[in-house]
Amino acid sequence: MAKPDDRSDNVEKLQEAVQNTIDNLEQSEHYLDEHSEEIGAQEQNALTEKNEGRRAAISSMRSEIKDESAYNE
Repeated sequence: MAKPDDRSDNVEKLQEAVQNTIDNLEQSEHYLDEHSEEIGAQEQNALTEKNEGRRAAISSMRSEIKDESAYNE
C-alpha cells in the first residue's frame, strides 16, 4: 500500500536547503576572495560555475517554497 502524500514539512525542508546552499555559496565566494591569487584559473572557473548553479538552485527552491506554501494553506 502506498504511503499518503505528506507535504506538511516540505516548506521547512526547502527553507533549510536554501539556507545550506546560501552558506555554501558564501563560503565559496569567501574562498575565492581570499585565495584567488593562489588557485589556478581552472579551479576559479569551476567554483564560479558551481556558484552560478547554486544561485539557480536557490531561485528554484524559493519558487517551490511559494508553491508548497500555497498548497498547505
